Amino acid sequence: MLRRSKNSSDRLSESSTKEEEIEWEMRPGGMLVQKRCGTTSDITAPPPLSVRIVYGAFRYEISINSQASFGELKKLLSTESGLQPVEQKLLFRGKERDNGHYLDRCGVKNRSKIVLVEDPSSKEKRFIEMRRNAKIQSTHRAISDITLELDKLVEQVTSIEKSISSGKNVPEVQITILTEMLMRQAIKLDSISTEGEASSQKSLQGKRVQRSVETLDKLKKSNEKAKPVVVVTANKWETFDLPSTTNWELFD
Repeated sequence: MLRRSKNSSDRLSESSTKEEEIEWEMRPGGMLVQKRCGTTSDITAPPPLSVRIVYGAFRYEISINSQASFGELKKLLSTESGLQPVEQKLLFRGKERDNGHYLDRCGVKNRSKIVLVEDPSSKEKRFIEMRRNAKIQSTHRAISDITLELDKLVEQVTSIEKSISSGKNVPEVQITILTEMLMRQAIKLDSISTEGEASSQKSLQGKRVQRSVETLDKLKKSNEKAKPVVVVTANKWETFDLPSTTNWELFD
């Protein structure tokens, strides 16, 4: 069987038809090139959706691209719900949707309802973190209270030191009571469980207590060598050494 070859007129007609189908565009440099099919300017942007989000007692309306993914929706919900995307679970038509699932392909339409729930494991981590933060704050408050009390006690130690340095005799009971008060603060510090920055603060206050007690021990010895107290009686001047007791006698 013989096949009839296309004549020149047929080939010319076919060529002109193809040329009519080709579209051309001018590049910035002046070059004429074939226009690409499906350029950005030819693509019509999909209409946005307004989806309803139910999160416990809260209700949100989110405007989002219909071709967006559930992962992208979670990012938008972070601002509204306060949950990070990894802490969220999105349920549509009773089924959890993965981050890679697309809204339109799952049948999400305008005004569709999507349920947001917090991931149980994330909720537990959040609770543990809240307890840890509360414990840290409580520790800092306890150390702060002890610091304020130590400021007052250290001031008293300084006052006694100045008195003894000037040659004055200080009642021994005053030194003893002050030492006991300092040791009580040391016991309070030991009972506080700390970590991180709180540990360094606790250590710092512990050293303050130690230095103050050591200072009082030295002052107690110096106080014993202080000048005796001169007491005037009705008959003559008499010199008395202060007794090491809390029971003071009154002289007429």
